[in-house]
Amino acid sequence: MTPRERVARAVAHQETDICPYELGFWGDLRRRLVEFTGNEDFDRGLQSHLAHVGPAYPETNERIDNCHYTDAFGVVWEESLPGEIGMVRDPVLKEPSLAGYEFPPARVPGLFDDLPDQLARAGDRYTYWGIGFSLYERAWSLRGIENFLLDMLERPRFADELLDRICDFNLELIDQACRFAIDSVRFGDDWGAQRGLIMGPRLWRRFIKPRFARMVARARSHGKTTFLHSDGDIQEIIPDLIEIGLDILNPVQPDVMDIYAIKREYGRDLAFLGGVSVQQLLPRASPEGVRAEVRRLIKEVGAGGGFVIAPTHSLGPDIPLANLVVLVEEFAGQRPRF
Repeated sequence: MTPRERVARAVAHQETDICPYELGFWGDLRRRLVEFTGNEDFDRGLQSHLAHVGPAYPETNERIDNCHYTDAFGVVWEESLPGEIGMVRDPVLKEPSLAGYEFPPARVPGLFDDLPDQLARAGDRYTYWGIGFSLYERAWSLRGIENFLLDMLERPRFADELLDRICDFNLELIDQACRFAIDSVRFGDDWGAQRGLIMGPRLWRRFIKPRFARMVARARSHGKTTFLHSDGDIQEIIPDLIEIGLDILNPVQPDVMDIYAIKREYGRDLAFLGGVSVQQLLPRASPEGVRAEVRRLIKEVGAGGGFVIAPTHSLGPDIPLANLVVLVEEFAGQRPRF
């Protein structure tokens, strides 16, 4: 099986020869792993099964200085570390009104011109294009987190107007990207905290669910699968995500949600990508502990399809290199089931 075939079968809840996985190392981290192992080819045989393609727009940034940049919405971000998203320096919408504010264009000449070449370079991997900060996060980045949470409670008409404008912008991007042979559309929108939803299920269902449903439906109308990245504990709305028609949920943080129980309860209707904790397991467990948990995830959560194993977020500097070597060994060294 090719990586693309494995992911497609897993998303369709069908058995695969090995559990598909997503893992890769670049730049300084790969250099450190080469030095640690003494082997330039330590990751030979490792082949990430997914490939992100397409422009980063509207996250595409224009540098202001070494610490600040501006996104396409005019929001100024301050980086805490180079390459990190950072924090909003000053909200663009200081008042609960869109008067005088212009959204960036959703149709930019040449925006997707490089996509065919990127798809060709992706080869036999499962490809996805995505919108980061796709709804709730885009709203709070424009208004500020506290302001937008209060908007939902005290100024619901404005919250509706802002979210509708964001949703319409996204729908235009989806229509453009889906003209190409991508496999999936990914939406990034962090709704969860360590304990439950940031805005609670009632406000999520009132404000976020109907717009998210429109975006999922639009992508599916083009024949694409849909993929949500949301950090945190969002298990109370998993039935809503299934109702909407979502295909893939990521990252399913085992630190805040029981991935084994979630797979048992919802695995017939939803596929999962992630499961390997970067909060507890990878930085704190021994290599033997990492190996045991990865094998259990592959055996139990991967049974019957519906699972792509991967770290739950980016690999931080607090993770021992020996534990990353274990991931390479366990992911790439799987024995075919059939």
